[in-house]
Amino acid sequence: MGSQREKTQTLGLIGFGAFGQLAARTLAAHFDIRVCDPARAHATLPCGRSLRMTTLEDAAGCDVVVLAVPVARLRHLCGVIAPMLRKGALVLDVGSVKVLPVRVMREVLPDDVDIVGTHPLFGPQSAASGVQGHKIVVCPVRGDRHRQVAAFLRHLGLQVITDTADAHDRELAVVQGLTHLIAKVLVGLGPLPDRMTTASFDLLREAVDMVRDDPPTVLHAIEVSNPYAATVREAFFTGASELQQRLDM
Repeated sequence: MGSQREKTQTLGLIGFGAFGQLAARTLAAHFDIRVCDPARAHATLPCGRSLRMTTLEDAAGCDVVVLAVPVARLRHLCGVIAPMLRKGALVLDVGSVKVLPVRVMREVLPDDVDIVGTHPLFGPQSAASGVQGHKIVVCPVRGDRHRQVAAFLRHLGLQVITDTADAHDRELAVVQGLTHLIAKVLVGLGPLPDRMTTASFDLLREAVDMVRDDPPTVLHAIEVSNPYAATVREAFFTGASELQQRLDM
């Protein structure tokens, strides 16, 4: 994956939402990309280059298959594409949680395909100028091609963190769970001040702006599909309640 010899490998990108488009823009120079997204008639990159729109069967039959769909839809999609995957294919997901997608892919996808779970720790807003320098988590699932994937991602300029799905979800329950939770509450308060601000508030507002436009499916995955998110939320709200009681005394 990603070597000069393999630049003509086919890559089936299933899902062309905001992150799917970012993935396509990043990978277009390295693969022959075929896009499948029934909700879209065209797949065009910001540079004006059009990618091939194709059927689900054709996308699933590629050398590399990237599942860029909401976590809630993953099991159904895996069940549909399982008989379409070619032997020896590499299948990756890009979900915000990892325990559930990894379990689904291991259970549903055929034994003769390699599987790697990934979570890019960035999105279309934070990586608007490129992915270089950003972090991505790689979780080995089946086969040993996660090493090849990690090497290719480093070639793209990404910082690669290889770990288990469980370790990922434990840490991201805090990292993403609290970020999105706080952002959701602050957005609900109305327009945030932008005149008399401090440096710390500017950073907070910047963090909110990075996630305010994420689709509801992302928040659901982070807060509901992560098995450790509820415990983190409970601890946060308990701490906030205790602080409020002290301030009200």
